[in-house]
Amino acid sequence: MPYAITQLCCTDASCVAACPVNCIHPTPDEPDFGTTDMLYVDPRTCIDCGACAEACPVDAVLPVETLTGALADYPAINAEYFAGTEPARPDESSPLFHDWGPVRFDRVLPADFPRLDVAVVGSGPAGMYTVQDLLLHTTARVTLYDRLPVTGGLVKFGVAPDHLDTKRIGGSFARYLDHHRLRLRLDTEVGRDVDADELARRHDAVVYAVGAPTSRPLGVPGEDLAGHLPSTTVVGWYNGHPEIDADAVPTDAERVAVVGTGNVALDVARILAGDPSTLTGSAVAPGVLERLRASRVREVVLLGRRGPEHAAYTRGELLAMLRRDDLEVVVDDHEPRVGEAIDAAAPGEQAALLQGVPRLSAVPPGGERRRVVLRFHAPIEALVGDDRVTAVRVGGTDLPAGLVVRAIGHRGRPTPGLPFDEETGTIPNHAGRVDGRTGAYVVGWIKRGPGGGIGRNRRDAAETVASLIEDGKNHVIGARPRRTGVLRRLTRM
Repeated sequence: MPYAITQLCCTDASCVAACPVNCIHPTPDEPDFGTTDMLYVDPRTCIDCGACAEACPVDAVLPVETLTGALADYPAINAEYFAGTEPARPDESSPLFHDWGPVRFDRVLPADFPRLDVAVVGSGPAGMYTVQDLLLHTTARVTLYDRLPVTGGLVKFGVAPDHLDTKRIGGSFARYLDHHRLRLRLDTEVGRDVDADELARRHDAVVYAVGAPTSRPLGVPGEDLAGHLPSTTVVGWYNGHPEIDADAVPTDAERVAVVGTGNVALDVARILAGDPSTLTGSAVAPGVLERLRASRVREVVLLGRRGPEHAAYTRGELLAMLRRDDLEVVVDDHEPRVGEAIDAAAPGEQAALLQGVPRLSAVPPGGERRRVVLRFHAPIEALVGDDRVTAVRVGGTDLPAGLVVRAIGHRGRPTPGLPFDEETGTIPNHAGRVDGRTGAYVVGWIKRGPGGGIGRNRRDAAETVASLIEDGKNHVIGARPRRTGVLRRLTRM
């Protein structure tokens, strides 16, 4: 039986490189790569060797015969991607199949290549893919800085605590922390403990992987009221972020409104409304689990500005929520356009994912299960309340809610000493080289903007490291005397 890729896919393409028959698509050199929710195995070509499963850092690739329960849909989802194409065999043509190209050695260094001292600022996925590339393909000494007292970034504090398989990629990164050419400098923030100029003096190159740590604002009246929180606070709360108190998120309201329909919005809804017992054995912060057990939340309403055809969640995340026994998921069909869009959607379209999901108008009130309501065409006009949020104004009416969470996207923030584009929330760059600052580079969300899963950072890091290596070959970096030693005052480990 063939293998299939499941919801947990991080799209870092380790499986593509491992596959001996080129049956996993889209590959990094195909147009769809980076735009699909996940990668897919062609069941007609798979030879059941298991090489992809061994290579996957998050255990997302499994034999088809083992996929039951919440994963039962994935054999069909994988096959659906290849529908209408010819079998992808080496001796047959197919729109999705191509012969293996010649072997390339993209990290070949000349004999006179300088031994660089490189700083990487940020230990999330983008930073760690950069560290991995540098340690495996160059002779560089790497100093890894992070403003927190622990490493991990969004893998540790951004991935939902019940997605343990996804968090497992942190283990593959962690092995580089003990590498003999890597030094750790934790609890060290650029702008607080060290500035960009000092880092530039101490290192031949500095790669900034500082992410997009802030949430985009709603831009409506009342958003400064207590009881309105960014998703970054809520996600950090249930993951035990060291900067967020265990009592930062109130759970005393029966209804929570979440602004947004992306995967983060689904995560927040699932954690707040789900049965806390399902989190036993997960990575949820212990103090938070106790608060969830005492929570009064009975309903979470997700508010989408546009229709169901524009919902930002992925199919895998929605299917996983729909299959839960502890949650009732319904679509608010008070707006006629919602039901019409769902009913008219063709297979494969985003709105079609909600076909068969109960409509609010047909669901009797007062069910035993907690529920998640998907409400579309609901742009936020204001948050209502005196000292604290009591309602969200949508379409001229107030939806009572004791907690409002905005999950409408992340935004980068300026790094002192570096240029910053206020419109995009990124550091201006070309192929990872920071504009106007020799020896400074960027990777990840601060480079390209907030978007894309964990795996996309691997290709992103490869581009930035390629630029760094090219600059080393051309003696743009590493050609001047540099002060030796480490930053004396940065002694925290």
